[in-house]
Amino acid sequence: MALTIVIGNKTYSSWSLRGWLAVRHTGLAFKEVLLPLDTPEFHEKIRDYSPSGFVPALIHNGTTKVWDSLAIIDYCARLAPEKYWWPENDAAFGFARAMSAEMHSGFMALRRAAPFNTKAKYTGLKLSPAVAADVKRIDALWSEAIDKFGDGGPYLFGGFSAADMMFAPVVGRFLTYGISLSPTAMAYAMAVRSHPGVSEWYDAARAETMVVAMDEIDPATNMLGSE
Repeated sequence: MALTIVIGNKTYSSWSLRGWLAVRHTGLAFKEVLLPLDTPEFHEKIRDYSPSGFVPALIHNGTTKVWDSLAIIDYCARLAPEKYWWPENDAAFGFARAMSAEMHSGFMALRRAAPFNTKAKYTGLKLSPAVAADVKRIDALWSEAIDKFGDGGPYLFGGFSAADMMFAPVVGRFLTYGISLSPTAMAYAMAVRSHPGVSEWYDAARAETMVVAMDEIDPATNMLGSE
């Protein structure tokens, strides 16, 4: 079973992290193709793998192409149904799927103001009202999932699941930009950051030297977002 995951720079590509975690979670052997973001090489080659022109993309057996992180998660769940992807309980499944979809389509203020960046580190930043609202909503989602369905944790639904894959890059954003969280949400964030797959991704990112200017914020900034 030949699996290839096509990703962008590990330092910057949040959507790639989601798809890559899903492929890794299958436990199956896979090949990794990295196309450097915002380069002629990326624009030249990406549509060979991804009809949408975005990463990540999964190629299965050389012919089946799956693009978009959430679609890749669902496809990987078919390849390795014995693994834990979604909770079995109806209420837990509904919550997990809904919060993952909300992550997929929402929180644009946070995503625009705080680009995913594994190497940067900021403290003392103020949050615009829109960014603060996104952070508050995510904190509430995590806390409710853990309270109702966490089953002792350390993740949202007990074991590491598709929902955790979807929120892993947000964990990275919160830690990069020093964003304050409730004790429950911060404990969850640290658990995700310590997950072997996430740690492996960050370790690989350290070896990257390319800087993608559009994903770096002004070092002199004191606020995420605009008032």
